Amino acid sequence: MEWQPDEQGLQQVLQLLKDSQSPNTATQRAVQQKLEQLNQFPDFNNYLIFVLTRLKTEDEPTRSLSGLILKNNVKAHYQNFPPAVADFIKQECLNNIGDPSPLIRATIGILITTITSKGELQTWPELLPQLCNLLNSEDYNTCEGSFGALQKICEDSSELLESDALNRPLNIMIPKFLQFFKHCSPKIRSHAIACVNQFIIGRAQALMDNIDTFIESLFALATDEDSEVRKNVCRALVMLLEVRIDRLIPHMHSIIQYMLQRTQDPDENVSLEACEFWLTLAEQPICKEVLSGHLVQLIPILVNGMKYSEIDIILLKGDVEEDEAVPDSEQDIKPRFHKSRTVTLQHEGGEGEEGEDVDEDDDDDDDTLSDWNLRKCSAAALDVLANVFRDELLPHLLPLLKGLLFSPDWVIKESGILVLGAIAEGCMQGMVPYLPELLPHLIACLCDKKALVRSIACWTLSRYAHWVVSQPPDSHLKPLMTELLKRILDGNKRVQEAACSAFATLEEEACTELVPYLSFILDTLVFAFGKYQHKNLLILYDAIGTLADSVGHHLNQPEYIQKLMPPLIAKWNELKDEDKDLFPLLECLSSVATALQSGFLPYCEPVYQRCVTLVQKTLAQAMMYNQHPDQYEAPDKDFMIVALDLLSGLAEGLGASVDQLVARSNIMTLLFQCMQDPMPEVRQSSFALLGDLTKACFPHVKPCIAEFMPILGLNLNPEFISVCNNATWAIGEIAMQMGSDMQPYVGLVLNNLVEIINRPNTPKTLLENTAITIGRLGYVCPQEVSPMLQQFIRPWCTSLRNIRDNEEKDSAFRGICMMIGVNPAGVVQDFIFFCDAVASWVSPKDDLRDMFYKILHGFKDQVGEENWQQFSEQFPPLLKERLSACYGV
Repeated sequence: MEWQPDEQGLQQVLQLLKDSQSPNTATQRAVQQKLEQLNQFPDFNNYLIFVLTRLKTEDEPTRSLSGLILKNNVKAHYQNFPPAVADFIKQECLNNIGDPSPLIRATIGILITTITSKGELQTWPELLPQLCNLLNSEDYNTCEGSFGALQKICEDSSELLESDALNRPLNIMIPKFLQFFKHCSPKIRSHAIACVNQFIIGRAQALMDNIDTFIESLFALATDEDSEVRKNVCRALVMLLEVRIDRLIPHMHSIIQYMLQRTQDPDENVSLEACEFWLTLAEQPICKEVLSGHLVQLIPILVNGMKYSEIDIILLKGDVEEDEAVPDSEQDIKPRFHKSRTVTLQHEGGEGEEGEDVDEDDDDDDDTLSDWNLRKCSAAALDVLANVFRDELLPHLLPLLKGLLFSPDWVIKESGILVLGAIAEGCMQGMVPYLPELLPHLIACLCDKKALVRSIACWTLSRYAHWVVSQPPDSHLKPLMTELLKRILDGNKRVQEAACSAFATLEEEACTELVPYLSFILDTLVFAFGKYQHKNLLILYDAIGTLADSVGHHLNQPEYIQKLMPPLIAKWNELKDEDKDLFPLLECLSSVATALQSGFLPYCEPVYQRCVTLVQKTLAQAMMYNQHPDQYEAPDKDFMIVALDLLSGLAEGLGASVDQLVARSNIMTLLFQCMQDPMPEVRQSSFALLGDLTKACFPHVKPCIAEFMPILGLNLNPEFISVCNNATWAIGEIAMQMGSDMQPYVGLVLNNLVEIINRPNTPKTLLENTAITIGRLGYVCPQEVSPMLQQFIRPWCTSLRNIRDNEEKDSAFRGICMMIGVNPAGVVQDFIFFCDAVASWVSPKDDLRDMFYKILHGFKDQVGEENWQQFSEQFPPLLKERLSACYGV
């Protein structure tokens, strides 16, 4: 007997469904409670499916809602459904997939997919064959409903459909889908392509076997009158470009012609999908070869796509000029991610590593519309193409630019400024001759009456900051800075945000060039404090932190401290311990403390105490959660990570003055726990702090060494690069303080360090830190380390030749010299690398120079004049010159 509903029960369920559509919150709450109760009865789900599939007299929203509640139940409790209930639901879904109502068909499709996502594809063997069979139905609704369900299954379970677990149903499904590319209904053609598209990126074997048929079928649909079909065709071609470019190359000319048309499609969904093609093509090695003949058509299309659409302008409130007094809504504020401290060394020619710390988001010129749209995609495509073609792009662009930049229509002018910004990176060389004329025009645009023009001008100018700073300061830096600071105080929030971000970029480029203007800069930033709403306040902290990083100790002047610290501390006191706004503020204070050094002393006590409290609170909460996960929430460990990083900043800035603070707190006990935290970022920041405390106040660290060293040894694991890097650095700092007392601990760490320095593909920063630490261990315990000299001398020399002369390099090289003294045979085979590393010093201290001198001459005397001549013949000329000039060999 088939299940039948009880009339009274049915009425009750219908009433519930009607109530749940009520706007009244009290009614809503009652509905939730009632649902909880009814879920105790297994056949409640039978009623829900019955309403969805059989009660054709009910209105569609109520029926669909019944299906969505059932979907949520399946998600939460499916494993508890009695087999009879589960079977009834499955049967009803398959019998009614062709319901006349598109809404009901879609709801049933969602329900089927939710059941399959519960691992039910294996236990519902008739599902796929039946759905594929129903595709042949004469009834359009049945065919469309089945395809809708199949598309959702393909989206959710693409990997499973390829597996042996189901006997590879794709081998049947893909050829079947391909037949429907020619179907008379556009909706069905569109479903068919969308289904196949799910398998391109994963290179499903069944699709690869039919790849040529697929590509031919796509070409046949190129001019389809339906926009959804065209969109799916474009999407397929973009993905094929990534995974099977070999199959597209023979047709590349016509594909490009097609995509040029589609990028101008009247339907923005199609044009956006097509515009992705240029982004993807730019990443392919063949891009230059296949595209250069088409630039003359493509560039104007991309430039045209960079204009704001009418809908963008409405959404961006492009006609609202003053909104600074309007509070931000919370969902406008993107979550911020803290970038934990990684200890790096300084290289020749500038700080840090080139291109390592690139800001991910500097292209996001209008991020509240963070929906990807044609404007953003066109701008991104122009940006990457500028990097491929470099100055070859300019002949196609410059004639257009003039018309754009001086257009009386602000929308066109704005797009021209965006174009200038987009090509800044790739076409910088070719743009240089035009910049002296262009920059004053762009700076003038900072005063445009349209807020959207002012904000894009901020962004574009920041993309040329590097050039601005390379010119005499009065020519462009001073006017640019003056105008940007005015924009930081603009009446429009979007302009404030763009100006703050642009100013941060300028600070990074200009560094100490800003020192003469510090008073003026600080006045502006502090004034902005009183004026900004929530979201921009977070960006302002960033601009202040970057300023501190850029000018360093020049900030340590009583008048500057007087301006800057009171508003920062006032914010600090306002925020509660659980407020996430502490992150950017702590990061900012960390930079400020490092820059102010002794100037931060009057403020350090409460800041230090609070950081320790944050670490303690987080650890306590983590412990409670681990013991009773059902009663307590997991803590947000970012609070602890940011606090540890600020403590590092204090230790680095205050140096020995941090001693008193450490003495009066339990930070060493807390650090012992943090160093063993399961979360890598917590360990990473702990080891950075350990190294900084070792440098600043070693007497407090020393009693813990016996407990700390085994933990440091365990973390020399290059799977976690940053953790490993900071642990390595800390070991080196500890060695320098311990001296020969380091002896018992060398065995805990040396083998791991030697292994890391010899590993292929170890990142540069980690190699350098490892080399420094090995050298420092050898400096304090040469007897223990020198027997392994031969195993690391070569990578040691090559990784330290590019670092600037500094303390760390000095101690490491002294260590190597002492080890060579103990074990000269360990360096013989790789002596040329040692010579090269010695020559990388610009001005070693006198006693270090003597050590080098002795080793070089000792080696020369040992091998004899003739052999030395032969040996030094292999030197590059520059190396030969340096060694003979500095050391007379």
